[in-house]
Amino acid sequence: QVQLVESGGGSVQEGESLKLACVASRYIYRMTWFRQAPGKEREGVATMNYDGGIIYADSVKGRFTVSRDNAKNTLFLEMNNLKPEDTAMYFCAARAAHNVGDVFQDVAYSDWGQGTQVTVSS
Repeated sequence: QVQLVESGGGSVQEGESLKLACVASRYIYRMTWFRQAPGKEREGVATMNYDGGIIYADSVKGRFTVSRDNAKNTLFLEMNNLKPEDTAMYFCAARAAHNVGDVFQDVAYSDWGQGTQVTVSS
């Protein structure tokens, strides 16, 4: 099992920015950000594999940037121009498999962090 610890959440005004980090206890091929707002299903946000392959959800394209520091086993999510609809608990998830199934299918991930709360006020 891989341990994942998220950080960087907070409360901001609409249009401001936050940068999240997820530190993994060891190397793992794919790391993905999910989020879940009250009353809504958990949804994929952005994913990045060890080789640099990136996929974003349509709702965050152009505003969020995902990156990895492979030497530190860390996944980042730079969130710019935040909107109230971005308010959610943000989770980091990871899996070892290479390109098997939908990258935003949450049941395919074996390891999850505890989450970090992002709140955006209008």
